[in-house]
Amino acid sequence: MPKTNITWELNNYSTDVMTGGSNRYAQLYYQLIGSLKKADSVDIIVSFLMESGVKMLLEELENALQRGAKIRILTGNYLGITQPSALYLIRKKLGKQVDLRFYNEKNRSFHPKSYIFHYEDHSEIYIGSSNISRSALTSGIEWNYRFNSRTDQKNYDKFFHSFEDLFENHSIVIDDEELRKYSKNWHRPAVSKDLQRYDEEQDDHAPDQDVDANSNIIPLFEPRGAQIEALCALDDTRAEGAERALVAAATGVGKTYLAAFDSKDYARVLFVAHREEILEQAAISFKNVRHSEDYGFFNGKEKSTNKALIFASVATLGCTSYLNENYFAPDYFDYLVIDEFHHAVNDQYRRIVDYFKPKFLLGLTATPDRLDGRNIYEICDYNVPYEISLKDAINKGMLAPFHYYGIYDDTDYSGIHIVRGRYDEKELNETYIGNVHRYDLIYKYYCKYGSRKALGFCCSREHAEEMAKEFSARGIPSAAVYSNANGEFSEDRTSAIRMLTNGEIKVIFSVDMFNEGVDIPSVDMVMFLRPTESPIVFLQQLGRGLRKSKGKEFLNVLDFIGNYEKAGRVRFLLTDNSASAKGNYDPADRSNFPDDCLIDFDMKLIDLFQEMDRKQMKLRDRLRSEFYRVKELVGHTPSRMELFTYIDDDVYQSAISNAKENPFKRYLEYRKQLDELTDEEELIYKSIGREFISLIENTNMTKVYKMPVLMAFYDNGKVRMAVTEQQLLTSWKKFFHTGTNWKDLETGIDYEKFCGISDSEHIKKILKMPVHFLLQSGKGFFIQKEGAALALREELSEVAENPVFAKEIADVIQYRAMDYYQRRYRKNET
Repeated sequence: MPKTNITWELNNYSTDVMTGGSNRYAQLYYQLIGSLKKADSVDIIVSFLMESGVKMLLEELENALQRGAKIRILTGNYLGITQPSALYLIRKKLGKQVDLRFYNEKNRSFHPKSYIFHYEDHSEIYIGSSNISRSALTSGIEWNYRFNSRTDQKNYDKFFHSFEDLFENHSIVIDDEELRKYSKNWHRPAVSKDLQRYDEEQDDHAPDQDVDANSNIIPLFEPRGAQIEALCALDDTRAEGAERALVAAATGVGKTYLAAFDSKDYARVLFVAHREEILEQAAISFKNVRHSEDYGFFNGKEKSTNKALIFASVATLGCTSYLNENYFAPDYFDYLVIDEFHHAVNDQYRRIVDYFKPKFLLGLTATPDRLDGRNIYEICDYNVPYEISLKDAINKGMLAPFHYYGIYDDTDYSGIHIVRGRYDEKELNETYIGNVHRYDLIYKYYCKYGSRKALGFCCSREHAEEMAKEFSARGIPSAAVYSNANGEFSEDRTSAIRMLTNGEIKVIFSVDMFNEGVDIPSVDMVMFLRPTESPIVFLQQLGRGLRKSKGKEFLNVLDFIGNYEKAGRVRFLLTDNSASAKGNYDPADRSNFPDDCLIDFDMKLIDLFQEMDRKQMKLRDRLRSEFYRVKELVGHTPSRMELFTYIDDDVYQSAISNAKENPFKRYLEYRKQLDELTDEEELIYKSIGREFISLIENTNMTKVYKMPVLMAFYDNGKVRMAVTEQQLLTSWKKFFHTGTNWKDLETGIDYEKFCGISDSEHIKKILKMPVHFLLQSGKGFFIQKEGAALALREELSEVAENPVFAKEIADVIQYRAMDYYQRRYRKNET
């Protein structure tokens, strides 16, 4: 039978008895669609909503709203079976036209499944066993019966009045705040896993796939799960005036597809990454979403400049010779995507970000926070509308759980030198290569936990080559993958992945070529065979094995840990905790483990960690150590912003919570103590300028109003001695129009109200609040002066012309701004 005839018959076939199963004429879905097409209003009451079922009904629900129909939906939140993505999908596609509510009585069970349709002269009701999931609406064995108010008015009224009572008197509205709260606390329950499996099995075993293009079979490339939530958050932040945003999502959530979905309505898109493999995979993702061949690459081999989609290598596009009108005008692209955004602190990325002026910039990263001291959020004004950590992604069922084994390795690291924060590679090679005892240890534990496809992360090319050789000699076929590979056991990345996937080898040993942009979902074991020095790299490499794959229940993680510096940090990385915030690690406390995960440290390691905790340096010594590490990293005495950007985050959080030791409250004095001031800085230190800088470092910033006023005094390398109302207004508006800073102007303000504030109202607030308080509490440095709204006292004119003083002022103002952004972000996060 032709496809169109099947679809036509299903849409026009009517029955009051639906029993589900493989016979589509007995499925509830087609009857509901027929009713939705005609109804004047719709009432739905179900125990739970799942994304798969909502997707099937969305189009007809939207059509009903466009006809003027009213829609009410009452669902349950008990046990968390209702998926947040299903609720976000309704909100994104149907807006707030649907009255969506949770049943809200904790002491009564809630299991109704009914669909009520109202017409001009009667109503009808479906009642039975089907919730809103794909299997329940189609091939699941579900019994449902339909009758109407004409044939049985009495019983119809009982059901409908019961619905009215529950909806009006026993429910809560699912507004934005309720939805965010529900999503944040949601863990995928076991029964939800079964329901999702039924949907997936239906996809695999559907008896009839010969339906036409207009049917409701779900296209492969459409948002799912957390992507739907993130898209809603991005829509909201743009509606609030934001032009930049960062999405921090664990590896495996689908960030590249998210960018493709979000940028779909923008004509010209630039996607920037640092690896060719990432660019090639991104091009495929965008092509699948946009169904367009209008794309090109900008890299060492190709220089496309006239395509709608450009996938650019940062190493190429980041060169100043390409960032000009000869290649791209600053406003050529409407939408800019920076992948692996944690790299964006380097100069090439910053040049790209600073040159282009898109309508919207989206940063993507799998590694939130300043885990390596890199302050990436500043580039997006600390606007993080959506974040899902590795732990949350596992709890929500988006990633496979892990079984982590911390294995004691008696390798002695105490004599190995640390250079620029990392163990010396040559000395590590000398320690590892030829160490038969360590080879046997790694092989023994590999065999103990077993694997069909494993990744092993090594400290160097030589180490990876040696590990592949040793495993192959022990009967485990292996390959080494590293740049410019030429070893006996080396393979290029593409060949190695193919061989691992096909079962020709069982292990790939690598250094860092599998950190980003490579997906092998069937990997069932990850081995860490070198010190964990970078939290970002650890989480990236762990993420290589967490993608879900058919038949994969969990990922085994073998981490060989010795007495290396920061060995104990992994305890906190696995549970999304901060060492500084949570205090000492309690090995008996499993409350923070991700769902279905196991974390097991060898008893010798627990003793080692406790010993290392006891020996941890005092905060003053840790700060000093970090200062000199950052100095070595940047090649000169670091500014406040450089120290803030690269300092270890745990050290930074400890410092700012300790007023006595916080160097950012007295940075000139701190550098003086370390004998790190130049002769020019010594002059500022001995002048009245030091007292003024200290004032800015310490002035209260409970509210942010002083920040744009202080910014007004700095003018492109010079310090103004006085500012006018217009100069204050310009600085004020620039600050509050940045990102979503406007939210801090008034409690409860919305974007429309903010945009409606007049210049005179702004000036009135500036004079009444920050200007007034600086005059009152500015230690006499701020004064009133004829012709100016605010001025600096005359004695400061001696240093105001000094470029070193101006540089210090710019640095402290920028630091205070970034510190404000970070505190706001952390507050919103909690």
